[in-house]
Amino acid sequence: MSDVNRQWLLKARPTGMIGPEHFELVESAMPRPDFEAGQVLVKTLMLSFDPAMRGWVMDEPSYLPPVPLGEPMRASGVGQVVQSSNPALPVGTLVQGLVNWQEYSIGDPRHPLAPPTPLPAGTPPGMALSIFGSTSLTAYFGLLDVGQPQPGETVLVSGAAGATGSVVAQIARLKGARVVGIAGGADKCQWLREACKVDEVIDYKREDLPARIAQLCPEGVNVFFDNVGGDTLEAALANMADFGRIVLCGAIAGYNDETPRPGPRNLMNVVTRRLRMQGFIVIDYLARANEAVAALAEWVAAGELAWREDVQEGFENIPATLQRLFDGRNQGKQLLKLADPE
Repeated sequence: MSDVNRQWLLKARPTGMIGPEHFELVESAMPRPDFEAGQVLVKTLMLSFDPAMRGWVMDEPSYLPPVPLGEPMRASGVGQVVQSSNPALPVGTLVQGLVNWQEYSIGDPRHPLAPPTPLPAGTPPGMALSIFGSTSLTAYFGLLDVGQPQPGETVLVSGAAGATGSVVAQIARLKGARVVGIAGGADKCQWLREACKVDEVIDYKREDLPARIAQLCPEGVNVFFDNVGGDTLEAALANMADFGRIVLCGAIAGYNDETPRPGPRNLMNVVTRRLRMQGFIVIDYLARANEAVAALAEWVAAGELAWREDVQEGFENIPATLQRLFDGRNQGKQLLKLADPE
């Protein structure tokens, strides 16, 4: 094992599109765990990329503190314990947690947000971060706890081919709802129809989104799960049924805007149609994570859930892989592989 730890540090806070120029590749000394405190040294095997990471680099109040300039970029991932005196985390254990953009990290069981958690036996790193990862937990709790779909209702999902949206669409189907997914491009739309068994799909890149929602949802949308924001949210607001629920998960359409775009012009529909619009963050549900994972595992075992993993490779490609989330190139859950387990 080398004495050097390669890291990608946050060099500058972006204005507009985030890109590799906002990060700096450095070589640092190998971190040293405090064995008496139960810490372990973790070698990063695979990194997860999520749209929320764009917000973490901004110097403004949020549900997590901003990533400091000159520090490794925050990221979840899967690693392997390579140094340990902790019997609960012996050498060789595959763990999931906040490993950040670096080859080696300290796994601290006392971490308040993401302590190193052993992967269930036989679970590949990709599955741990995709179908059993935070995006699927977001889908599960956001739809069922916040959206509360009922059998026979119509559920509209934006970003429906993404890691979160595709799981939302399929859980809604499994709960007896009629599902309409919004995605961009023929490949993503075909995958939603054929693999995810979504009832109707709208290609926002070539179709009139408000008109198509109205056509496919003539009695209105009961639950709208929004990952996109912007004009998509406005189109959904125009087509909500009375007493509908809007689940605000993300607004990726505006994450890289240099200036904030105007809000929906038809927000008064929330009043006239007596809608409920609620935002949520998955960290509020971490205490119930086992509930979601158990349900997801049951659906996976039964062949009821489809998912896609977009796996890039190479430490040098980490910043460019994050950018794939915002230019539409990624297909499903965005991951990057650094190494295989030993």
